[in-house]
Amino acid sequence: MLVINVTTFSPAQTGSLAEVLADLAAPGDVLVLVGDLGAGKTAFSKAYGAALGVDEPMTSPTFTLAREYEGRLRLHHLDVYRLEQMSEVLDLDLPELLDSGGVVLIEWGDVILPMLQADYLEVRFTFGEGDDDRLIELRPVGERWMARTDQLEAACALLSDGSGGSSC
Repeated sequence: MLVINVTTFSPAQTGSLAEVLADLAAPGDVLVLVGDLGAGKTAFSKAYGAALGVDEPMTSPTFTLAREYEGRLRLHHLDVYRLEQMSEVLDLDLPELLDSGGVVLIEWGDVILPMLQADYLEVRFTFGEGDDDRLIELRPVGERWMARTDQLEAACALLSDGSGGSSC
């Protein structure tokens, strides 16, 4: 299993990672965001959306579960933290969202992995030593993302070269 490790030292650097990943975005992409409360999933999502050209304020869809935004690509932003049963995923019309030709970003996505196609990028956030430090693992799953491994590694290298301190 390939894992690309990135360390960021500020919310801005975490946002920069989201931006370089958004530059790689293609219709049909799924990103599964995983991490504890406050680890940076929503901040990452906002920066990702902004990089896709979403010009309206993005809010965490914790209570609405799903929001849709228009940008260079349609962005479906889901937060499945409050789902109590796997069957509730069906209420989100997840299969339709996955086939919409947009990008699907799922906070707390590890909760619904059995319901996803086996083709996504897992972005796992872990707290680092400092208050703003984040250890971020990028794990490509499936052919779609494995084919872009070189692009993911190049994006990581670009981030560490140009963001003032983040590292891969």
